Amino acid sequence: MITILMFAGLFGFMYFLIIRPQRKRQKEHNALVGALGKGDEVVTTSGMLGKITKVDENYIVLDVGNNSELKFQRVAVHAVLPKGTIKSI
Repeated sequence: MITILMFAGLFGFMYFLIIRPQRKRQKEHNALVGALGKGDEVVTTSGMLGKITKVDENYIVLDVGNNSELKFQRVAVHAVLPKGTIKSI
């Protein structure tokens, strides 16, 4: 009986400290990716800064400067920056 109780306690510990926070971060990232729109300034997971020029179902096109456009998967977006951030850098 004590062994079963220990396994249940271990599972509860892992759920609250590992699984639950990861699911929360995943939901926040999915909301961020779903709300992407043309004109947003973003940072990708690789550290690339750019302004979104086109939005597709699975891909976005970023203007990274000097008439250079790069295509990324939407899930590669790490964060949305406040407007005007790229100009100030």
